[in-house]
Amino acid sequence: MTEPRRGLWRTVRAKVVATTLAVTALGLTGAGLVTYAIQRQDLDDSIDAELTSAADQFRRTALANTDLPVDQVLRTAMQQTLPDPADGSIALVDGAPAWYAPTTVPVRLEDDAELVALLRTVPADDPVRLRTVTTTLADYRLVTVPLVVDDPAAPAGLFAVATVRDLEVASLDDTWRTYAAVAAGALLATGVVAWLLLGRVLRPVRELRDTAARIDEGTLDARVPVTTDDDVGEVGLTVNAMLDRLQASMSAQRRLLDDVGHELRTPLTIIGGHLELMDVDDPDDVRATRELALDEVDRMRLLVDDLLVLAVADREGFVQPAPTDLGVLTDEVLDKASGLGARTWRVDKRADVACLVDARRLTQAWLQLASNAVKFSAEGSTVTLGSAVAGGSLRLWVRDEGVGIPAEQQARIFERFERTAAAAGTEGAGLGLAIVAAIARAHGGRVDVSSEPGIGSTFVVTVPAVPVTDAGPDDERDERDETRGPDAPDEDAAARPTGGSDA
Repeated sequence: MTEPRRGLWRTVRAKVVATTLAVTALGLTGAGLVTYAIQRQDLDDSIDAELTSAADQFRRTALANTDLPVDQVLRTAMQQTLPDPADGSIALVDGAPAWYAPTTVPVRLEDDAELVALLRTVPADDPVRLRTVTTTLADYRLVTVPLVVDDPAAPAGLFAVATVRDLEVASLDDTWRTYAAVAAGALLATGVVAWLLLGRVLRPVRELRDTAARIDEGTLDARVPVTTDDDVGEVGLTVNAMLDRLQASMSAQRRLLDDVGHELRTPLTIIGGHLELMDVDDPDDVRATRELALDEVDRMRLLVDDLLVLAVADREGFVQPAPTDLGVLTDEVLDKASGLGARTWRVDKRADVACLVDARRLTQAWLQLASNAVKFSAEGSTVTLGSAVAGGSLRLWVRDEGVGIPAEQQARIFERFERTAAAAGTEGAGLGLAIVAAIARAHGGRVDVSSEPGIGSTFVVTVPAVPVTDAGPDDERDERDETRGPDAPDEDAAARPTGGSDA
C-alpha cells in the first residue's frame, strides 16, 4: 500500500528553498544593517566636519576684520557663510538675534524659539563647542563660536551654525528603504529560481519515489527514468541496476522453485507409490521397496546438495582465491579423475605458474567436467585434461572422445536441469554443468564447449589469471605430456588437444 504523501511544506524542496531564503535574507539584512550603521557614522562625521569648517571660516573672518565693530564682524561673517541646504546660521549680539541667514536658506534657526533661548545662555567666554540640541521642532547638530574682542565695553557676539540632523538622516533612511525594496525583490527572485531549479534537480528523486511505490513482487520490471548525468542521475542508475539484480534473482528463484518441485515430485511419487503397494507381509517385497526408497532418497540428497551449491554461487565469498600452483593442481585433478572410470587419462599441457584462484572450487568444476566425459564416452577411450595461461587468462579444459553434443543444444546445456537426448538413462539431474558455469562466473570467467557428434567434446573453463605478486619465482620446468590409464605405459606421450583446447 502506498504511503500518503506529505504536505507541500514538508517536502525537501520546500525545506531547501526555505533554508536558502532564510540564509539569504539574514545575509542581506546583516549587510544592510552594517552598511546603514557605517553610513550613519559617516553622516555624523561629515556634519561635524562641515560645522568645524564653518567655525574656522568665521574665526578667519573675525581676524581679518578686527577693526570693525562686533555687529559688523558678525554681519560680514553671515554674508560670507554659505550653509548647506540642511544648515542654518544666526548671529547674536548681547544675547539678542542680530543677523540671520539669507532668505534663500531654507533652515531658519530664528524661528525655533527653544534654540534661540539656548543660544542666549551661551557665556561670552565659552569656547568653540559642537553639541547636539533637540527641540520640539528639530534635532540639531550645533556649533557655537563666541566673538571675543579686547574692548571690555564692546557687546558680546555669538556666531552659531546648526545642521538639521533629521533632514540628513531622512535622506539616508530613503536610501535604506530603497535598498530594502531591492533586497526584497532579489529575495523573491531567488526563491522563485531556487524553487524551479530544485524542482528540476529533485525530479529524479520524485520519480524514484513513485517507482518504488509501484514496485512489488509482481512488478519488478518498473524502472526509474534517468534524464540527468549528475549525482542524482547516478542514484537512479544505481537503483535501476539494483532492480535488475533483484528481478534476475527473483526470476532465478522462481525458476529454481519450479524446477525443484518438478524434479523432487518424481522420486517422491515413486517412493510413495511403492510404499502404498508394498506387501508388508512379504519380506522380499519389503526389502526391495526399502532398497528402491533409499536409492531415491540418495538421488534427492545429491539433488539438494547441487541446489545448495547453486544457491550460494552468486553470494560474496563463494570463491576464496588463494595462491595456487596450477601445475600441482593439474596433477591432483588428474589423480582424482583417474578413479572416475576406466579411461585412458592424459595431460597434454600443464601451466606451471602460480595464480590466485579458489583451488577447491576449480577442482570441483574440473572433476564435474571429467565425470561428464566418463558418462558420455566409451570404456577405454581417451579423456584429456590440460591447463594453460596466456593473455592474462587461465584456461582449464577436458576433452573426450564421446558421443558429442548437437550444435543446436550446446547453448542450453549450462542451464539448470537441462539435459540432452544422449543423457537419457544416465544419472544426474542436469545440474552439473550449471555448477561449472556458476564457479566460472564466480571467478569472473566463463565456460565454453566445442563439440561434434560422434567425435567428442571439449569443455574449457576460462578465468582471469591473477598473478601471485608476492610469490618468489617458480622453478622453470619444461611442459611435459603425461599418460595414465589402466593399459597405458608409464611414459610420456605427446598429444595435441583439439576442439577448442589451448594447444
